[in-house]
Amino acid sequence: MRPRLRAVGMPSPGRAEPLLVVRDLRKMFPVAGRFVTVLDGLRFHAKEGELICILGRSGCGKSTLLKILAGFLAPSAGQVLLEGRPVDGPSPERCVVFQEDALFTWLTVGENIGFGLRVKGLDRTSRERAVERYLSLIGLTEFRDYLPQAISGGMKQRVSLARVLILEPRVLLMDEPFASLDAQTREEMQSLLLSLRRRLSQTILFVTHDVNEAATLADRILLMGKEPGWIRKDIAVTLPRPRAREDPAYIDLCSRLHRLVRD
Repeated sequence: MRPRLRAVGMPSPGRAEPLLVVRDLRKMFPVAGRFVTVLDGLRFHAKEGELICILGRSGCGKSTLLKILAGFLAPSAGQVLLEGRPVDGPSPERCVVFQEDALFTWLTVGENIGFGLRVKGLDRTSRERAVERYLSLIGLTEFRDYLPQAISGGMKQRVSLARVLILEPRVLLMDEPFASLDAQTREEMQSLLLSLRRRLSQTILFVTHDVNEAATLADRILLMGKEPGWIRKDIAVTLPRPRAREDPAYIDLCSRLHRLVRD
């Protein structure tokens, strides 16, 4: 079966507003006395529960886009809307998982996962129950009392993922979170992410430069061009799940994505 690649545009006026909308986004930075445009004219949307991979070569502005969606950077022009409300700063509604785990080294695995719940004002019993649940979801119950330096890189990324998911964000933003892992651990983390997404129904925007990762994970792929960064294609991936890497349709999709990235 040959997978269909279908361009997906902005929602029509008659359809319900999607969860996240990006309109005519531009970002410029001052460099050596002049302004350099890093992103220009980005338009796309994300429906609730979608997993969208943002795919492109290094330097096309993928991470800059994610920082704007997170509220860490303000756009130079355009708008980001979450449920119709402008994004104007960081919020627990939009949580980020970075490539580096950034765990607190002096806290245990369980304490790292539950750290953000203190800010939400949950009592100790409720926090403990939530931590137990997410330890079970990521398969690290027996490592609850370990310090981060005593666990592997893959385990650290599991803890990083649980630490943000426990806050129940509307949108999960992931900036090449598995890039530093070995191939086997990376595949395990991809499978875990898909499993968690089925259980928790998060909307996920996942930055990657790896076409296989995008083909494995995505409901849609935003293919970015560069100089300045823009959305070249918005592609719906119709392959059924789970996706087998030896499936001819999967191989065909990866081949076509490779060609598109090179063009």
